Amino acid sequence: MKIISYNVNGIRAAIRKGFLDWLQAANPDVICIQETKAMKEQVDVAEIEAAGYPYHYWFSAQKKGYSGVAIFCKKEPKDVAYGTGIESMDFEGRNIRVDYDDVSIMSLYLPSGTNIARLEHKLEYMAAFQAYVDQLKKTIPNLVICGDYNICHKAIDIHDPVRNKNVSGFLPVEREWIGNFIDSGFIDSFRHFNKEPHHYTWWSYRANARANNKGWRIDYNMVAQPLQENLSRAVILPNAYHSDHCPLLVELEF
Repeated sequence: MKIISYNVNGIRAAIRKGFLDWLQAANPDVICIQETKAMKEQVDVAEIEAAGYPYHYWFSAQKKGYSGVAIFCKKEPKDVAYGTGIESMDFEGRNIRVDYDDVSIMSLYLPSGTNIARLEHKLEYMAAFQAYVDQLKKTIPNLVICGDYNICHKAIDIHDPVRNKNVSGFLPVEREWIGNFIDSGFIDSFRHFNKEPHHYTWWSYRANARANNKGWRIDYNMVAQPLQENLSRAVILPNAYHSDHCPLLVELEF
């Protein structure tokens, strides 16, 4: 099973930049989208279906043009879970999950901490999300949580760890949380296969950051420990240019 995660920074803009042609070429079984910035009815879903994804599920923010997640599937899942049931999390449209017999796949968009108020919200979200996942794993152990976590885990995951040590996304409290999240029973699938530096998933639009590969690795395909034997491949796909993020892929064999 090929699973891709991609923060598209606006699904309508990405489609205008050739996203659907790219999607057909990449040909995942499931793609988890973050930051759709659109309601389902604002998108020409017939184009998505024509690209080979007849099953598409959307969980948008209440605020138009903001946040939002979606999952596009080749095969129909047996169940779809919209949100978490936690009101403080769900109004921003940040979690959606599809369940299959062998695996459940979530698209996650964690908040960024761009100011003090948003950082407080992010920290509260992280704590609530950890508790939610701890409970979820009791009934759904074969979980893959794909998405934009808005956190670099280690110094290897950011181009300038010294200058960014006090910037949200690389704060000690955030790095500690994602480390604890992994330790709670997940595999950072990319690092499972690749220990090399200079691999990123997001670049600022400023100062030619992407051309100079001055990026951050803030997107992850986190795979629950029971699926470790099923992991066959995980890569970042930096040559897709529909967003300030790039997609990342994980493959599981069943």
